[in-house]
Amino acid sequence: MMYRSKAPLRIGLAGGGTDVSPYSDIFGGAILNATISLFARATIELLPDKKIVLVAQDRQETEQYDWMPELPLNGKLDLLKGIFNAIRRDYDLQPQGLRLTTFVDVPAGSGLGTSSTLVVAILGAFAEMLKLPLGEYDLAHYAYHIERIELKLAGGKQDQYAATFGGINFMEFYADDKVIVNPLRVKHQYLHELENNLLLYYTSVSRDSAEFIIRQSNNVKENKEPSIQAMHQLKEQSVMMKEALLRGQIDKIGEILNYGYEQKRKMAEGITNEFLDEIYEAARKAGATGGKISGAGGGGFMIFYCPGNTKFNVIEALQPYGGKVYPYQFTKYGLTTWTTTEHG
Repeated sequence: MMYRSKAPLRIGLAGGGTDVSPYSDIFGGAILNATISLFARATIELLPDKKIVLVAQDRQETEQYDWMPELPLNGKLDLLKGIFNAIRRDYDLQPQGLRLTTFVDVPAGSGLGTSSTLVVAILGAFAEMLKLPLGEYDLAHYAYHIERIELKLAGGKQDQYAATFGGINFMEFYADDKVIVNPLRVKHQYLHELENNLLLYYTSVSRDSAEFIIRQSNNVKENKEPSIQAMHQLKEQSVMMKEALLRGQIDKIGEILNYGYEQKRKMAEGITNEFLDEIYEAARKAGATGGKISGAGGGGFMIFYCPGNTKFNVIEALQPYGGKVYPYQFTKYGLTTWTTTEHG
């Protein structure tokens, strides 16, 4: 028997960073994001002997242990181990051999919420196997708790909820881990136009998002006014983006993205850099009206809004920078799980 799951990655359209504590606890955060047809995937296969085998297929890493109640966190596949440990503790997982195999469609550290989405996918596979009574909010919060609290990996809250719920969502974040997910009913023709005009570009620079998130959190703790003001503006940007999408003012989206790009660079040092600014300016000269760095910054994916037919000029202008354009579609659905009896 094999228990499978997949959870979609997301692009943040507005409000990025306002889901991170302590900003969200003090002021309340708001983000608008959309899930796309790139996924984190997990499969659990039961084994006859009592071995725990962890395989990150995309990273070509494998760890194997004899069954034990708690796998050691030693820097090798700790995300997978942390989830196994939590499930075994919280849901009384009985001694049983299993192989957990994971695969993510894009490189780690690319700014599309890869690690959090992977946590959601793995939890989904365990929920399928153990028939866990977890609703969407429960599962997303559990994923957040394991990643941020237990494994102490710095980051916000949006990714776990985007991966679990799927679709286009306006999310609100408050103190005490309160999150409200508001699905947006955007007309199909508006979404098709946005999808057509929004270019997803991988800079080929992977980065550790934690350092930028820690800087950003420290700026709030130290009450650094320019950083806090920038976050206020980004929260406002998410409301502007929501209005533009619902009203079908799609060509306003470039301006709103550009406004956010200017604010985000004020949040913490290193979010943007000379190379990323150069890419951004090249895209703008070729016809893009705005864009953003996906995730915490420093590299990874960027998105550009290209009105009319400017997308092709922008793709051409970005060629010298050594990155890659990823095709994608928006997805309606979040975490999906299923069981199969087929074996390879």
